Order: sequence, then C-alpha cells, then structure tokens
Amino acid sequence: MNFFKIISVENKKITFVQLSFLTYRFNLIMNKQKLHIWLPLLFSVAMSIGIFIGFKMRDNFPDESFFYHEKSNTVREVLSLIKNKYVDNINTKNLADTAIEAILSQLDPHSHYIPPAELEDINNDIQGNFYGVGIEFEIYNDTLNVLNIIEDGPAEKAGLASGDQLISVNDKNVAGQKIEVDSMRKILRGNRGSALKLGILRNKKKIAFNVSRDLVPVNSVDASFMIDSINGYIKINKFSTQTYHDFMTALTMLNKKGMKNLILDLRDNGGGVLDEAIEIADEFLEGDKMITYTEGKHAPKKEYRCRRQGQFEKGKLYVLSDEGSASASEVLMGALQDWDRATIIGSRSFGKGLVQEQFDLSDKGALRLTVARYYTPTGRSIQRSYQNGTKAYYDETENNNYNEDSLHKSGKTFKSPSGKKLYAGGGIMPDLVTPLDSNNISDFFSDVYAKGILNHFAFEFAIMQKEKLKSFKTPNDFATNFILSDNDWNLLLNDIQSNKIDIKMYTPTDKKMLLENAKYLIANMIWKKNGYYQTKAADDKDIKKALELVSK
Repeated sequence: MNFFKIISVENKKITFVQLSFLTYRFNLIMNKQKLHIWLPLLFSVAMSIGIFIGFKMRDNFPDESFFYHEKSNTVREVLSLIKNKYVDNINTKNLADTAIEAILSQLDPHSHYIPPAELEDINNDIQGNFYGVGIEFEIYNDTLNVLNIIEDGPAEKAGLASGDQLISVNDKNVAGQKIEVDSMRKILRGNRGSALKLGILRNKKKIAFNVSRDLVPVNSVDASFMIDSINGYIKINKFSTQTYHDFMTALTMLNKKGMKNLILDLRDNGGGVLDEAIEIADEFLEGDKMITYTEGKHAPKKEYRCRRQGQFEKGKLYVLSDEGSASASEVLMGALQDWDRATIIGSRSFGKGLVQEQFDLSDKGALRLTVARYYTPTGRSIQRSYQNGTKAYYDETENNNYNEDSLHKSGKTFKSPSGKKLYAGGGIMPDLVTPLDSNNISDFFSDVYAKGILNHFAFEFAIMQKEKLKSFKTPNDFATNFILSDNDWNLLLNDIQSNKIDIKMYTPTDKKMLLENAKYLIANMIWKKNGYYQTKAADDKDIKKALELVSK
C-alpha cells in the first residue's frame, strides 16, 4: 500500500480512486476464493495500471510533473550551496531576486518582480492615495523646501503653506543632514492617526506644527480650466482607481462654465488601471461602441463596450500625445482615433499594448505578469517590438521616427469609419504631428533642470517677491503680464554657477526655455498645478495647434 500512496500523491485523486477500486476487487477475490496464486498477478496488473495512469496524468498536468520540479529544486539547491559553502559572504536574497529578474527578462519588458520594499508605494500609486502628511517638496542645499500643500491633506488642515522650510521632525533636526528624498518620504508617511511635530522656518521665524497623519489624496487630474469662453483643458497624469472620479469632477465643472470643445492632455501619462481609461472613453463615445478588447493564450477574448450616455459625446475633442503616453492612455487614444471621435496631436505614443496582472507572492512582494494583449476597436495592436532586448526597446523612444514607411515596416494598415488610414505597431501615430521639444533641449538645460536649480529659484523668488506677485489675480493675468527681468536672469545664472555648471555653455534658446520654465514654476508656487499648466498653455505648441483647428 505504500506504493499506492506514492502514486496517488503525485498523480492526483483519480489514480487513488482507480487503485482503491482494484484493492477492493483484490480483497473480494481473496475472501471468496482464498487463491493465493492470484496475488502476484493482481499486484502486477495494479502496478501496470497505476504507472499507465501516472504517465497520462503527467501529460495532462505538465506543471505538476516530476520533471517540472527538478529545475526549481536545482535553483534552491544552488542557492543553498552558495549560502553554506561559498568563500565570501553573499546576500542570497539578492541573488534570488536577480534569478527571478533573469527569468522574467526572457518574457517581455513589462513583466517584472516587485520587491516587498517597493510594493506599498506602487500600490499607493495605483490606489491614488496614501497615509502621510500631504506636502510636495524638494531638497536643496540639504534643506527641505515645501513647494505645494496637497488640497484637503493633513498639512493643509494643520496650517502649513507653500514656501515653508522643514527643519525638524519630532524635535530631531533634518536640515543640513544630507537626507535623501526617499528617506524623507518614509519619515513623513506612516500609520493613520500617528502624530508628527514639524519644525518649520517661515519668514525667518521658527514655528512648530502638530500634524496627524491621515489619508492623502493623490489627484490624477493635474489641471482643469477654461482656456477661453468655449475651450476647456484637462490634464490627466496617470490612471489610478480614482482617475474616473477626478476626471468627472473636472468635466462637470467645465461643462457648467459653458465648454464647447475639450483639449485632453495625456502627454507623459504612462497608463495604469485599464478600467479607468475605459470609463473615460465611455464619456466621449455614443451607443454601444467597442472601446477595446483583450486576449491572451490563457485569457479568453474580453470586449469592453460603451454602456451609457456620455457627458461629452458631441463637442470637438483634441487629445495631446507624446512618447510618454502609454498603456491605458493608448487604449483611450486608440478608441477615440478608431471611431473618428478625436484629433490626436503631438508625437507618437510609446507603444505598449500589453496587459499586466499583479499576483501576490509569499515573500510579500508581487509578480506583475503580462497576461494578454489589448486591441483597438478596428483590431490593431499598437505594441512595439521587443525582440531586440529591453534596452533597445526603451531607447527607441529617444529616436522616434515619423516617416510612415520606416515606422510601420509591417505595412499592415486599418481604416476608420471615415476612411482615415490607421497603423498597427509602434504606438499611436498622431493625426497631426508636432516636433518634439526634446530636439531643442541641450545638456546645459538638462543639467540645470536635473539639479533642481529652477525649482529652488522659483521657490526663493515666490518668497522674496510675495507682495509683488499678489498683484496678479489669476494665472491668465500672470501668463500675459509677468516677465522676469535681466536682474532675475543674473540671479538664476548665479545659482547655476554655484552648482558648478559652466554658464558660458548656454545659448539664447537655453535662456528662453529656462526663463519660461521658471515662470511656470513660480505660477505653480502661487496657484499649484492648475496655475502651472494654465500659465504654460500660452506657450504650448500643441495647445496652439488645437485652438487653430477649433477656429477653422
């Protein structure tokens, strides 16, 4: 019977049932006939049938076979030998993580392992909230500068303001300690209801604030405003579980203000939760039109269609795209383009047409695994090829090519209801292509921006010129009438030089772009992100193109 048990464990309950039946027949014969001569024969028959069924079960359940476990056992054996026999001390946990990443690297660029230490932040980003204080900050010269206070967050309720400098937490000095951004973020976040005593420097005076950590909403709509009396603008930065709610709040507000046409900005929106993009598409498309469908080897075809009357099915719609627009953003753009509902303006989107599902793992980490592909309503997949490796896959976005013949080598095209030519592969090709701003970005400008010099300049300017800035009542007024002087430019150059960047390297284009961006950041200090984008809109080439089309 020991042999019977071994076979049943390895080959599921069917084998056990079969062998139990044979055992029963064997006992019956023995009891009735007492013929011991049958014993060897019956045992041989039972063993033959068990082996036969076992091999059949192996074919039906390949993942449960002896051979499948052999390699995984080998991996564990190798890690165990390294841990117990290797000449030097080795972190086998890191080795195991590396092994997992090596396995996933053979799949696609978007299947990856999420370590436990990173999972919480990633889940918070998807959920659109976290527990903490609620400030946006930058660290400059070892001092934390508060750039923005998140609306309805604990910091706002406690009385903190943009322009404050954080010098201590729970009476422990954090200024001048060379603290990193990630470390500071961990200090400020924590359990709901837990208290923090924050020491703030404001107008050269020290003030103490008691803040209780609470739910901090992370709005996925950066900005929403009327550009003029009929044209509205909404900027979505990602698709979290709160995005549709945030979007509808903005859309309802603009509709009440008399919006007739909408510019939807999806630039640098890397995607996120697919369902949220589908819900937003439903607000623009009428009837029961298909929005997208997904399909994979182990995932049956699933269609997503419009289910209700949308709040903006008739007005003119313009969607702004760039190489940072990916995944859920491309689902939304693909549906609107396929049904001739919107005009896509900008540069080619990233080209991510793969759907990931997240699986929790025993080590408290997670596996984000590609389980399907998504397709636009006409049936096109916009996924870029990743056959040349991950590095080439991501490097391609830096060398976007807008020549149709070279961009779409497969030659596979589709048509919208109006007869417009649509392409598969390589992302969403805009209906109107505008040059990339990155073509004008020099190393000098990149260095200044990367070191946070512009943020700090805007921070200092907003504090020093607080009374002067009060004269500007709205972002539109500011955008039209505010100009940084030559003296302001010289102050910025001094900051740049103090950061060991050679100021002789800048060009007239660099100067223009730096002053423009400094202006946007100053507006951000006054009116938050809505002010930033409203001020920037006056210089935005893609928005200008959309407004030109509206007027025709």
